[in-house]
Amino acid sequence: MKKFLAIALALVMVLGLAACGGTVTSTEDAAPSANDAADGAATSITLWTYPIGGWGDEATVKSLTDAFTAETGIAVTVEYLTYADGDDKVNTALTAGQGPDLIMEGPERLVANWGATGYMVDLSDIISPDDISELNVAAMEACYAPTGEVYEYPLVMTAHCMGVNLDAFKEAGADQYLDLENHTWTTEQFIAAVNALEEHFGGAVGAVFCGGQGGDQGTRALVNNLYEGAFTDPDHTEYTWDSEENIKALKTLYDLKGIEFNPAIAGGDEIALFYNETLKMAFCWNIAQQLNPNSADTGAGKTINGSEIVFMAFPCEDNIRPVQLQGGIWGFGIFDNGNQAKIDAAKQFIQFMCDSEHTIDAVRAANFFPVRTTVNAWSDNEIMQEYNKLMPMLGDYYQVTPGWAQARTAWWNMLQQVGQSDGSEAAIKAAVEQFCAEANAGA
Repeated sequence: MKKFLAIALALVMVLGLAACGGTVTSTEDAAPSANDAADGAATSITLWTYPIGGWGDEATVKSLTDAFTAETGIAVTVEYLTYADGDDKVNTALTAGQGPDLIMEGPERLVANWGATGYMVDLSDIISPDDISELNVAAMEACYAPTGEVYEYPLVMTAHCMGVNLDAFKEAGADQYLDLENHTWTTEQFIAAVNALEEHFGGAVGAVFCGGQGGDQGTRALVNNLYEGAFTDPDHTEYTWDSEENIKALKTLYDLKGIEFNPAIAGGDEIALFYNETLKMAFCWNIAQQLNPNSADTGAGKTINGSEIVFMAFPCEDNIRPVQLQGGIWGFGIFDNGNQAKIDAAKQFIQFMCDSEHTIDAVRAANFFPVRTTVNAWSDNEIMQEYNKLMPMLGDYYQVTPGWAQARTAWWNMLQQVGQSDGSEAAIKAAVEQFCAEANAGA
């Protein structure tokens, strides 16, 4: 945060010098246009995008890129990545020197991974003083490298949460444990609800999915919030999930009859099981899911059978600390492929999507909340307005801790080992300490 404020102060000082008669070139003047008649001006760029809301839908993205092409003359070729193998595709392309010009994802990849290893272009020259004043400070801070470079220009953000089948909760008498006005509940209420649901329906009503890293923000938030644990230290230098609080949380989850540790599924599978009402709660949920559960286009906030889905914050101990939801931040980065004309055209694309009259369309396509505070994208959407109650609950964006990729793998492997153990505190503690050490070996 200090680094971000220092950069903001420096920009203000530069503007002050300009006002006193100094010669200053604006970032808009400094950035060459891809439409310049000069030799080498780019006429096409490539974008690879992870499935961030509608940014994973070809028709939706085409409407946005067509608008960009119509205004600039720059054609955009898009490739759609999945979270199952997207990282491997990108890494393979980078190793072969064939990376895309642009990529859309979050700081944990663009900043802490590819930026830290020297593949990304510094975007500082298109972060203007107006941007500093208009962009969410916490989101923007996550886009800076420790050495000061900006490797991501953020577009949207959200708070990850839980989803619950309200009709099933009512049938089991478990709705009494939900604060539906504030979308919160305590650890004790969560335990009581799981027990009531299991007694009424039988079997697992919720799953600690651990078949891979997909959706793992849900399992991390669940474990970290139950008893005030943390995933990393405040300075993001080491992983700290081997704390007594997190071990206690894992023990609690293991002991609940209605919760299963399932190594056969990841986050997307859990959502599908929740949508078809096999599970009564989902730990992998967010506003995009609430608006279009399971991407089935069968009605916002409804299961396949029409039961009502209510989004909830993760449970936490009452009067200990406020719940800290895991946040998501998504935006654009540019790979340094050695072609300045392509880099300039890619910067023009970023400004078109993130800092123009077209930004509202780019935000609405993602089904998340705008990082730019001057963009009012959802005044006409009651679900988005209600979901906004969760946004002040956003916790630390720790995904930029070094060794993040290795830590994520260690996390779901740890959950598998916990689920396959005898459930004793000693066994759970041994698994937690082993995999936390593995995570820190890569930090």
